[in-house]
Amino acid sequence: MSVTTGTKSESGLGETIRVIIHALLIALVIRTFLFQPFNIPSGSMKATLLVGDYLFVSKYSYGYSHYSIPFSPNLLSGRIFGSEPNRGDILVFRLPRDDSTDYIKRVIGLPGDRIEVRNGLLYINDKPVERERLSDFIGEDPCGSDATARVKRWKETLPNGVSYETLDCTDNGYMDNTIVYTVPPGHFFMMGDNRDNSTDSRFLTQVGYVPFENIIGRAQMIFFSIAEGEHAWMFWRWPFAVRWHRLFTIVR
Repeated sequence: MSVTTGTKSESGLGETIRVIIHALLIALVIRTFLFQPFNIPSGSMKATLLVGDYLFVSKYSYGYSHYSIPFSPNLLSGRIFGSEPNRGDILVFRLPRDDSTDYIKRVIGLPGDRIEVRNGLLYINDKPVERERLSDFIGEDPCGSDATARVKRWKETLPNGVSYETLDCTDNGYMDNTIVYTVPPGHFFMMGDNRDNSTDSRFLTQVGYVPFENIIGRAQMIFFSIAEGEHAWMFWRWPFAVRWHRLFTIVR
């Protein structure tokens, strides 16, 4: 009896270990090749993405580089199965000057493009981007000063027809008038939708042009969202803190 029981116990333990290992391998494959979860810690993409949004990023959209692999071991050179992003895509990428930091921004400029901002209006290859005034944005403290402030909101439409909303905290912001940026080959120009509160490619020494190799994937869907200042692990506050209307929405 004791020998049989011991054998069954060891067999059950071994099976449990195998199940755990298989589950970890499946999770690793999904995270490396399919989808990786990220959360939004700052307001640079408001009102498209809010602080407290949790989203899935597709790893396969633009192929794979060594940044696609957990811990980013230098096993790949360049990018395999690469497919360039389009203007308007929202990407997660590794910061060029610090490749341990993930950033999320919108693709504005492709290789060879000339990008400029004049009086707050975006120009691509010397042509102004179509812009339409919308009702003011209120709430979520997009400018970092007053949670109830009214902020100018615009609808921008890129040359390829992609439309999205941007916020304008001030009429003459620090980066409302810029130099002309010429995007180098193999790089992309990224901007946040919260234009006066985003450190992006306009700041050449802090972000600058993003190499194709540094792109991790494309933001696809918000799977969870909790109010700014709340903690996701406090599940007892979910009925009041979760932004239920944002769950399972597609990122555009």
